[in-house]
Amino acid sequence: MTEAGKPVLTGGCQCGAVRFAVSAAPAKISICHCRMCQKASGAPFASYADIEKGDFAWTKGTPSAFRSSSIAMRDFCAACGTPLSFRRIDGPRIEIMTGTFDRPDHVVPTRQYGTESRLGWVVGIANLPSQTTQQNYGPEKMATIVSHQHPDHD
Repeated sequence: MTEAGKPVLTGGCQCGAVRFAVSAAPAKISICHCRMCQKASGAPFASYADIEKGDFAWTKGTPSAFRSSSIAMRDFCAACGTPLSFRRIDGPRIEIMTGTFDRPDHVVPTRQYGTESRLGWVVGIANLPSQTTQQNYGPEKMATIVSHQHPDHD
Protein backbone atom coordinates (compact mmCIF):
# COMPACT_ATOMS: atom_id res chain seq x y z
CA MET A 1 0.00 0.00 0.00
CA THR A 2 1.09 3.63 0.09
CA GLU A 3 3.67 4.99 2.54
CA ALA A 4 0.93 5.98 4.96
CA GLY A 5 -0.44 2.43 4.72
CA LYS A 6 -3.58 3.62 3.01
CA PRO A 7 -4.52 2.42 -0.47
CA VAL A 8 -5.02 4.91 -3.29
CA LEU A 9 -8.20 3.12 -4.43
CA THR A 10 -10.40 0.36 -3.01
CA GLY A 11 -13.36 -1.60 -4.25
CA GLY A 12 -15.10 -4.92 -4.47
CA CYS A 13 -18.07 -6.93 -5.57
CA GLN A 14 -21.71 -6.20 -4.93
CA CYS A 15 -22.10 -8.54 -1.95
CA GLY A 16 -18.75 -7.69 -0.30
CA ALA A 17 -17.33 -11.23 -0.41
CA VAL A 18 -14.41 -10.02 -2.55
CA ARG A 19 -12.57 -6.74 -1.91
CA PHE A 20 -9.40 -5.21 -3.35
CA ALA A 21 -6.98 -2.33 -2.85
CA VAL A 22 -4.75 -0.46 -5.29
CA SER A 23 -1.62 1.31 -4.02
CA ALA A 24 -0.77 3.39 -7.13
CA ALA A 25 -2.74 5.24 -9.77
CA PRO A 26 -3.79 3.11 -12.76
CA ALA A 27 -1.53 3.29 -15.84
CA LYS A 28 -4.55 3.87 -18.06
CA ILE A 29 -8.31 3.77 -17.87
CA SER A 30 -10.24 2.65 -20.90
CA ILE A 31 -13.51 1.45 -22.35
CA CYS A 32 -13.69 -1.71 -24.44
CA HIS A 33 -16.54 -2.30 -26.86
CA CYS A 34 -15.38 -5.72 -28.15
CA ARG A 35 -17.95 -8.48 -28.21
CA MET A 36 -16.10 -10.51 -25.56
CA CYS A 37 -16.18 -7.57 -23.12
CA GLN A 38 -19.86 -6.95 -23.89
CA LYS A 39 -20.66 -10.55 -22.95
CA ALA A 40 -18.34 -10.60 -19.91
CA SER A 41 -19.88 -7.43 -18.46
CA GLY A 42 -23.46 -8.01 -19.63
CA ALA A 43 -23.38 -4.43 -20.90
CA PRO A 44 -22.82 -2.53 -24.15
CA PHE A 45 -19.18 -1.95 -23.15
CA ALA A 46 -16.79 -2.56 -20.27
CA SER A 47 -14.57 -0.02 -18.53
CA TYR A 48 -11.22 -0.96 -17.01
CA ALA A 49 -8.44 0.54 -14.89
CA ASP A 50 -5.09 -1.00 -15.91
CA ILE A 51 -2.92 -1.69 -12.85
CA GLU A 52 0.51 -3.26 -12.23
CA LYS A 53 -0.06 -6.49 -10.29
CA GLY A 54 2.50 -5.33 -7.72
CA ASP A 55 0.26 -2.34 -6.94
CA PHE A 56 -2.84 -4.51 -6.52
CA ALA A 57 -4.10 -6.89 -3.82
CA TRP A 58 -7.24 -8.87 -3.13
CA THR A 59 -7.91 -7.85 0.49
CA LYS A 60 -10.95 -10.02 1.22
CA GLY A 61 -11.97 -13.30 -0.36
CA THR A 62 -10.67 -14.83 -3.56
CA PRO A 63 -12.48 -14.36 -6.84
CA SER A 64 -13.36 -17.19 -9.18
CA ALA A 65 -11.95 -17.04 -12.70
CA PHE A 66 -13.06 -17.89 -16.21
CA ARG A 67 -10.61 -18.41 -19.05
CA SER A 68 -12.40 -16.34 -21.70
CA SER A 69 -9.78 -16.88 -24.41
CA SER A 70 -6.41 -18.49 -25.01
CA ILE A 71 -4.70 -15.38 -23.60
CA ALA A 72 -7.04 -14.06 -20.89
CA MET A 73 -8.73 -14.76 -17.57
CA ARG A 74 -11.68 -12.87 -16.14
CA ASP A 75 -12.20 -12.76 -12.37
CA PHE A 76 -15.65 -12.56 -10.79
CA CYS A 77 -17.34 -13.05 -7.43
CA ALA A 78 -18.73 -16.57 -7.18
CA ALA A 79 -21.25 -15.46 -4.54
CA CYS A 80 -22.95 -12.56 -6.37
CA GLY A 81 -21.61 -12.81 -9.92
CA THR A 82 -20.03 -9.35 -10.09
CA PRO A 83 -17.45 -9.20 -12.91
CA LEU A 84 -14.21 -7.87 -11.38
CA SER A 85 -11.28 -8.02 -13.79
CA PHE A 86 -9.60 -8.93 -17.03
CA ARG A 87 -6.02 -10.18 -16.99
CA ARG A 88 -3.69 -11.72 -19.51
CA ILE A 89 -2.52 -15.18 -18.46
CA ASP A 90 0.94 -14.78 -16.88
CA GLY A 91 0.88 -11.04 -17.63
CA PRO A 92 2.24 -8.33 -15.28
CA ARG A 93 -0.97 -6.30 -15.13
CA ILE A 94 -4.59 -6.66 -14.08
CA GLU A 95 -7.47 -4.59 -15.44
CA ILE A 96 -10.13 -3.90 -12.82
CA MET A 97 -13.66 -3.03 -13.90
CA THR A 98 -14.18 0.62 -12.99
CA GLY A 99 -17.72 0.09 -11.70
CA THR A 100 -16.33 -2.06 -8.88
CA PHE A 101 -14.27 0.77 -7.36
CA ASP A 102 -15.69 2.42 -4.24
CA ARG A 103 -15.18 5.76 -6.00
CA PRO A 104 -15.71 5.04 -9.72
CA ASP A 105 -15.70 8.79 -10.32
CA HIS A 106 -11.93 8.67 -9.62
CA VAL A 107 -11.24 6.34 -12.55
CA VAL A 108 -12.24 8.24 -15.69
CA PRO A 109 -11.68 6.57 -19.08
CA THR A 110 -9.38 8.34 -21.53
CA ARG A 111 -9.49 5.92 -24.50
CA GLN A 112 -11.64 3.31 -26.23
CA TYR A 113 -10.84 -0.08 -27.75
CA GLY A 114 -12.79 -2.69 -29.70
CA THR A 115 -14.71 0.00 -31.53
CA GLU A 116 -15.51 -2.42 -34.37
CA SER A 117 -18.22 -3.78 -32.03
CA ARG A 118 -19.37 -0.44 -30.59
CA LEU A 119 -23.16 -0.32 -30.69
CA GLY A 120 -24.42 2.56 -32.80
CA TRP A 121 -26.68 3.96 -30.11
CA VAL A 122 -23.91 4.27 -27.48
CA VAL A 123 -22.71 7.64 -28.85
CA GLY A 124 -26.10 9.26 -28.10
CA ILE A 125 -26.51 8.11 -24.47
CA ALA A 126 -25.75 11.56 -23.02
CA ASN A 127 -28.61 13.04 -25.04
CA LEU A 128 -31.30 10.63 -23.84
CA PRO A 129 -33.95 11.92 -21.41
CA SER A 130 -32.84 11.10 -17.87
CA GLN A 131 -33.99 11.11 -14.26
CA THR A 132 -32.62 10.15 -10.87
CA THR A 133 -33.52 6.86 -9.21
CA GLN A 134 -35.79 8.75 -6.80
CA GLN A 135 -37.56 10.45 -9.69
CA ASN A 136 -38.01 7.06 -11.37
CA TYR A 137 -39.43 5.21 -8.34
CA GLY A 138 -40.77 8.07 -6.22
CA PRO A 139 -40.04 8.73 -2.53
CA GLU A 140 -42.70 6.31 -1.27
CA LYS A 141 -41.28 3.33 -3.16
CA MET A 142 -37.69 4.36 -2.35
CA ALA A 143 -38.55 4.30 1.36
CA THR A 144 -39.52 0.60 1.07
CA ILE A 145 -36.35 -0.58 -0.70
CA VAL A 146 -33.74 -2.29 1.46
CA SER A 147 -30.33 -2.65 -0.20
CA HIS A 148 -28.35 -5.85 0.34
CA GLN A 149 -25.36 -4.38 -1.48
CA HIS A 150 -22.06 -3.98 0.34
CA PRO A 151 -21.32 -0.31 1.10
CA ASP A 152 -18.64 1.50 -0.90
CA HIS A 153 -16.02 1.12 1.85
CA ASP A 154 -14.54 -1.53 4.14
